[in-house]
Amino acid sequence: MRIQTVFQGIYGRRITDNLRQHCPPEWTVSSHLLPTVLPPVIDYPEEYLPATLPPADLVLALGEHPGVAELLPDIVRMCGARVALVPIDNVAWLPPGLMNQLAGWLAAQGVRAVFPKPFCSLTETTINSGRRQLTYDEPLVSEFARHFGRPIFDIAVDAQGGVIETIAVTRDTPCGCACHVAERLAGVAVDDAEQEAGMLHHHYPCLAGMTIDPDYLDTLMHVSGHTLIDEVTRGVKPYKRPVSYLRPPGQSL
Repeated sequence: MRIQTVFQGIYGRRITDNLRQHCPPEWTVSSHLLPTVLPPVIDYPEEYLPATLPPADLVLALGEHPGVAELLPDIVRMCGARVALVPIDNVAWLPPGLMNQLAGWLAAQGVRAVFPKPFCSLTETTINSGRRQLTYDEPLVSEFARHFGRPIFDIAVDAQGGVIETIAVTRDTPCGCACHVAERLAGVAVDDAEQEAGMLHHHYPCLAGMTIDPDYLDTLMHVSGHTLIDEVTRGVKPYKRPVSYLRPPGQSL
């Protein structure tokens, strides 16, 4: 698969670097740095785009400004891409109305678009989390999601000591946070694993938005953190000590 990323700052650069380091060897990942400052309305997209871009199957948009959405149809056309993957890790970068406009612009070009919110909610068949979860059907995005998206861990625990021995990352988060957390949870007691995972996620740091998102009524950073912690919970739950309850004399729980 040929992937073209476009980004503006540390958020997109970190994801691009992680893809390059850990993607399958048959993938190619090209990147283009867009201007960090864009006008409110872009009348002449060619002023902000390169003369050419390499051919790509999938364009991954990692902008930090709404103007990137205005540039994306031209970027996709220049690459000849069939699919655009447009994660929403901060609603200020792609508000709902602009997302709908962008989907329409791309559809008019015959390009499929998938908008996971947040990016680390992506699986082979779904985007988003909880009650906001949606299904999609796009083979190229599904192939991407086999390797990057909602984290999957294979956790080995010393059952006698109640300590995590190793964690294999079956699917990394696009930004690399899952691998960062996994490397640092070895040796942690299973009873402390979820709290420690949450702290590691927060201090990676996760770069998802910290304003209240209107869809989740929570911050996207918290949604991302809960997604990772839930996966750690799944792995350590069989090894955790049962919670002890005090029962007053003569009463039942």
